[in-house]
Amino acid sequence: MRFIVDAQLPPALARFLAAQGHTAEHVADIGLRDADDSPIWDYALKHEAVIVTKDEDFPHRLSQSRETPVIVWLRIGNTSRRALLQWFEPLIPQVVELIERGDKLIEVR
Repeated sequence: MRFIVDAQLPPALARFLAAQGHTAEHVADIGLRDADDSPIWDYALKHEAVIVTKDEDFPHRLSQSRETPVIVWLRIGNTSRRALLQWFEPLIPQVVELIERGDKLIEVR
């Protein structure tokens, strides 16, 4: 599975997903760190990537767009990188299952 991690999340999350056997990039890796949402959305569509974000703009955009990537919306407050990875690690199999099932928005709390 291919993931693109949005700017408000650490690059370490992309590395962590890659270590779990996925293809994962942080927006900084692909020159989109300071980009608006549209180029990230377009990149995800072009590369069939799942957007991992804390930004609620992406979920809102789902209802307004005809063609959409999958959005994994992490609903966790400000936290350390280590705490984020520890929180997310056990949830990855369920997230992948929901993506494979065809869900377009996966809200992770």
